[in-house]
Amino acid sequence: MSRHPLAGLLAAALLVSFAGAASAQTTLRMNVTVPQNSHYGVAVDAFAKEIEKNTQGRYKIQNFYSGALGAERESIEAVQLGTLDMVMTSTGPVPNFVPEVAILDIPFLFTSYAHARAVLDGPIGQEMLTKFDSKGLKALAWGENGFRHMTNSKHAVNSPDDLKGLKLRTMENPVHIMAYKGFGLIPTPMAITEVFTALQQHTVDGQENPLTVIQAQKFDQVQKYLSLTGHVYSPAVILMSKGQWEKLSAADQKAFLDAAKVAVKANRDRIDADEKTGVAYLRSKGMEVIENVDRSKFQAVLKPVFAELGKKFGEANIEKIRNFK
Repeated sequence: MSRHPLAGLLAAALLVSFAGAASAQTTLRMNVTVPQNSHYGVAVDAFAKEIEKNTQGRYKIQNFYSGALGAERESIEAVQLGTLDMVMTSTGPVPNFVPEVAILDIPFLFTSYAHARAVLDGPIGQEMLTKFDSKGLKALAWGENGFRHMTNSKHAVNSPDDLKGLKLRTMENPVHIMAYKGFGLIPTPMAITEVFTALQQHTVDGQENPLTVIQAQKFDQVQKYLSLTGHVYSPAVILMSKGQWEKLSAADQKAFLDAAKVAVKANRDRIDADEKTGVAYLRSKGMEVIENVDRSKFQAVLKPVFAELGKKFGEANIEKIRNFK
């Protein structure tokens, strides 16, 4: 005997409403190349929490850590193609996509964290974020990687002379590579996901990264000497696929931009905390730390490189950043 036709209609309506509820949530995948317990990990976790709250659960961010979905360059390419939704990345490989950003990677350009953050949060940095739009990328905010320092397994580095002939892993960044050649180093571009093994197997002698990354990646296990050269300030950026961005309503776009600000605060707070405790922590792990590095000597060696970079980016543009208040 068949059921009452009304019962069938009600069941069908319920199924449709459940299907609608299930499809109402959009999950976006976001990748970082460092562990969850890191300056990027806390940022993307804060971002995910904020997005879910601000969109009433309509959007969910699924975070992947330690390069689970690829290294930085691959991740940016995937976001550009739309096969990955989001990434938080250092600017290491970014100039390969947005050449104008390379100016930020000039050695000794920034004097302090306060100076760097003021530039990125101010008109110079905000105007630079718009350069990503024409490349199939939406840049939501500048985050931070930090001031970079050198580590190696061979000997203590007190002056530029100590760098000569050292094989150093560098980011896939043309400005860094030019500068490190100027130091007399043998730069070896490599994705961060490969670095620990390369150091362990002595494929390279050393690497350079902020304290927060050295700790998160446990480089103290494979490196003996740390020199606080602070030779480059390394920004980070939160990128979204242009296609996904354009699907958002104006209100949701604002929610994503607001969430990116919360992520950046978490990112910078973690870096500030790691900067305070990093040296003592790495010493406790057996690293020999050279704190009083004469940076003026390192800058003097790079004079020919600075001249080249001045031609490339324009001295006025460099000075605008260097003297920003």
